[in-house]
Amino acid sequence: MASQGFWPFGAEDGGDNSNQNPSAPRAWCQAAQKFTGGLGSKLCALLSVGEGEKTGSPARKQQEAGVESCGCNKPCGCYKSNIDFSVLYSTDLLPASEGEVATLSFLQEVVDILLPYIVQTFDRSTKVIDFRYPNELLQENNWELSDNPETLEDILLNCRTSLKYAIKTGHPRYFNQLSTGLDMVGLAADWLTSTANTNMFTYEIAPVFVLLEHVTLKKMREIIGWPDGKGDGIFSPGGSISNMYAMLVARYKMFPEVKEKGMSAVPRLIAFTSEHSHFSIKKGAAALGIGTDSVVLVKVDERGKMIPSDLERRIIEAKQKGYVPFFVSATAGTTVYGAFDPLIAIADVCRKYKIWMHVDGAWGGSLIMSRKHRWKLNGIDRANSVTWNPHKMMSVPLQCSALLIREEGLMQKCNQMHACYLFQQDKHYDLSYDTGDKALQCGRHVDIFKLWLMWRAKGTIGFEAQIDKCLELSEYLYNKIKNREGYEMIFDGKPQHTNVCFWYIPPSLRYVEDKDERMKRLHKVAPVIKARMMEYGTTMVSYQPQGDKVNFFRMVISNPAASFEDIDFLIEEIERLGQDL
Repeated sequence: MASQGFWPFGAEDGGDNSNQNPSAPRAWCQAAQKFTGGLGSKLCALLSVGEGEKTGSPARKQQEAGVESCGCNKPCGCYKSNIDFSVLYSTDLLPASEGEVATLSFLQEVVDILLPYIVQTFDRSTKVIDFRYPNELLQENNWELSDNPETLEDILLNCRTSLKYAIKTGHPRYFNQLSTGLDMVGLAADWLTSTANTNMFTYEIAPVFVLLEHVTLKKMREIIGWPDGKGDGIFSPGGSISNMYAMLVARYKMFPEVKEKGMSAVPRLIAFTSEHSHFSIKKGAAALGIGTDSVVLVKVDERGKMIPSDLERRIIEAKQKGYVPFFVSATAGTTVYGAFDPLIAIADVCRKYKIWMHVDGAWGGSLIMSRKHRWKLNGIDRANSVTWNPHKMMSVPLQCSALLIREEGLMQKCNQMHACYLFQQDKHYDLSYDTGDKALQCGRHVDIFKLWLMWRAKGTIGFEAQIDKCLELSEYLYNKIKNREGYEMIFDGKPQHTNVCFWYIPPSLRYVEDKDERMKRLHKVAPVIKARMMEYGTTMVSYQPQGDKVNFFRMVISNPAASFEDIDFLIEEIERLGQDL
């Protein structure tokens, strides 16, 4: 029997070798030469190239085009292909006949573009962004799609240009979003899943990935505190979709007939969330036909935490009007203030009125991995569902969001449609591993492998260490600016999460006594400084208004590459860019 693989090395036990592609060993030998440290020569020797090549084959011509030394003047053994991509097209790549050398050389060129970008991402002397205005980017580059194909040389140029103007979200001085950082193991996992290019809806086409999702979701439920990790869950395209899933399942739990009969078959449903909660709660209500007017915003205290007494008051009001309260979304780590709602008190209210309790822990849920900070999520074990985004505080590459549900089987009942062409009931394995019918999606990306592989590489204690470090950096920033001239904190007290919210007061505003005039001018300060940050390319940090508070900076830290030096730099840069305002 011939050996199994991408191509047979040779016949075993004297078997017939006549069906081999004679050029394939030569192609793989040439590709093997790219490996460094002598590995390429060993691989080439292992391939045992024969003499049966056709001298006129494209692979032979490509080989004759030359494989030259890389010229690095080191005994590294690395080689660089001399293929002319200006005359090659995508049709010359695999699965084209004898397209191995062109394919491997092309992909090596792509890697050669990616690797310097990765290294530069962590180089503090490089820009976070090479900013261009939209009209400039459109005029300076040809982004239009044409009927005729471009050469591979053009395609490689497109790759370089795209990265040139991309934001380095892994840069230690990028603080603009909640999801930052660039993890090498997570990146490798992302490359692997793109190569596998499979779908998560059935075990038969994603056996390993389905099992990894099963194992990881169980581990996450155990960490939340649900007995024996029992329950259900799924990875979704993001926290907003996870929150919508929770609302969908909560509605089905109370009124299962809504699945067939629609909203006309149920009374007016009311959901509750805090004034500082994520907009996805209202968005989910709109998408599900519940309506944004049916989302009641509960008051928060000065730190942005939901007030349980106001929640209970709003529930009673809704019931008195004949409405049916069905869903409460508490937030563990609000987007702006980083506030953690009092989950125990909210759980008591939900139990009293028999309402589904959801915890949106998209931003703050990962703190449960830290023994030092998990107290902020006390009571999460009493939730019916939890959203948890590892692509934020755990720096898993986008996207990676989990919805976790306490009751096993409920999500399946809510969403299943029994599509017999995909979810056949007479398969030869345990059908519980065909997870696609409990999802709203049919096609579902493999998001689990990034998280699972990083977890294997770091261990729980590794995630704990990087989370604790980010919290330590935020405390360092808070302590440096709370009494510093030119800074005012948005609220008193140390932040609960890495969110540090503050105004920078330029010298010209520090002695303005007219409060209205001062606020009017202060509202314009953060946008100008942010624009200058982007134009210089030195750093990025977000700003926004909140309630009656004019624009302020919201500094968030989730990148484990950030350091105390970067916090110091940010403070100095804000002062440099805002000194003349």
